[in-house]
Amino acid sequence: MEGEVTSAARPRGRVCWWWLVAILLAGGALLGGLQTPELFPDDAHRNLATIAATLLVTGMLTLWAIFGTGLARAHQIRLLVAAVVAAAALIGCFRVEGYSGNLTPRVTWRWAAKPDESLATRASPKPAEASAPLADLNTTTEHDFPQFLGPHRDATVEAPAFELDWSAHRPRQLWKKPIGAGWSSFAVVGDYCVTQEQRGDEECVTCYALKSGELLWIHADPGRFSHPLSGDGPRSTPTIDEGRVYTMGAFGRLNCLDGRSGDCLWTHDVVKENHASSPQWGKSCSPLVVDGWVVVSAGGKDGRSLLAYDKQTGDMAWHAGDQPSSYASPRLVELVGVRQILMVNKASVTAHAPDDGHLLWEFKWPGEEPKVPDAVAVDGNRVFVSAGYGLGCKLLAIETSSDDKLAPRVDWENKALKPKFTNVVMHDGHVYGLDDGRALVCLDLKGGKRRWRGGRYGHGQILLVNDVLLVQAESGEVALVEASPERFRELTHFAALDGQTWNNLVVAGRLLLVRNATEGACYELPATE
Repeated sequence: MEGEVTSAARPRGRVCWWWLVAILLAGGALLGGLQTPELFPDDAHRNLATIAATLLVTGMLTLWAIFGTGLARAHQIRLLVAAVVAAAALIGCFRVEGYSGNLTPRVTWRWAAKPDESLATRASPKPAEASAPLADLNTTTEHDFPQFLGPHRDATVEAPAFELDWSAHRPRQLWKKPIGAGWSSFAVVGDYCVTQEQRGDEECVTCYALKSGELLWIHADPGRFSHPLSGDGPRSTPTIDEGRVYTMGAFGRLNCLDGRSGDCLWTHDVVKENHASSPQWGKSCSPLVVDGWVVVSAGGKDGRSLLAYDKQTGDMAWHAGDQPSSYASPRLVELVGVRQILMVNKASVTAHAPDDGHLLWEFKWPGEEPKVPDAVAVDGNRVFVSAGYGLGCKLLAIETSSDDKLAPRVDWENKALKPKFTNVVMHDGHVYGLDDGRALVCLDLKGGKRRWRGGRYGHGQILLVNDVLLVQAESGEVALVEASPERFRELTHFAALDGQTWNNLVVAGRLLLVRNATEGACYELPATE
């Protein structure tokens, strides 16, 4: 009708400036307050809260732009529909591929294939006779790195002297190639290296020629472990012993493989068989071979927490404990003159006799926070334990009572070192570790005093080689740092890998092996002149 004004042509209403000011003030106060260091136990929790708060403030500003700017009802409806369509398009086009150690998301196209899905799950056939071994894991050398964290399982290794200035003497790349997903490291014996990786829908154990990177054999089991925060694939490291390879899969499959061909000699589902449950982010226990047993953490109740199998037959040798698993691995040590297996569990640290598994002592360490680093023996009668997520570190003194029983006592504790994913190393009365992805830290073991902190390596890994620290940064870079309590001093660094790297690095002689969830590489460290 003449004189009628349509809704689209109506004049604009009043702009609700007070609404905008309230959102900006409240949002600014919220985001600013979330940066208070004391509010969260670590940067990961702060990042999650910051992301949630940012989405909330963005949503409120979007609603103000639609309903608070005085637009006519028809325009408001159109903008609301456009906002919903845009949000749906973003969700439809992108997916979170993973998270950093501080829970910063990595985004990729939703239709992009995962890199490991294109990798073969069978090695190329060899022209040699079918009966010929593909690899020789029986012939050992003095530079072998046959298990998690090295020959002594303590992230410490001796190696031939090498140049410390990598800008003038750059490590020589022998090979770099795509590799399946997972956070496993390499185990090295002789001229061969073995690791675990995810290739499509199969969890694989792979054997490579050390100096060429040629894939020699693959053992594949069905299954793909995947978690939005911790990523895909296996996370423990193989153990090589007398020509056999022992592996723990992310679902709890314990395999004994023939090192010549990868054929399975025996296997156990340690989670199912022991009525246990896997930790949220998958089984991460690297097998320990000691006294003819293969020792792993199952995390079951009623004496089914720590297990030992006969390494030849796979028969159960003993079982002990009732603590659920965390993410650490067993370690053989000698404390107060007694050989014992240390195990960090979900809510305790325990020590077991290697012959029959009976409990020697237990330290209660309650809390739901994940515990990843192994326990470390210090000076023959003390144990250093540590964890991220705001927990910190403790030095336990192991004492002998009048009835010859062992008992732990807290010598000191603090939060100056909170290693989240990485293990620590000991050197000359000091402990070195990555503090919650923020910095490399040196503590005095006598009283826990922090000597220094420096560098920004994220949630990487460290290895003591001779008297220097090799630091695998989360970014893929490898750095050399002086292992001295006097000061932090980075000697050199180079880009070894591309992308997020949580895997432990390996040094076998002068060969440096590194890998992450997409590629592996081998470098020759420069010899001293």
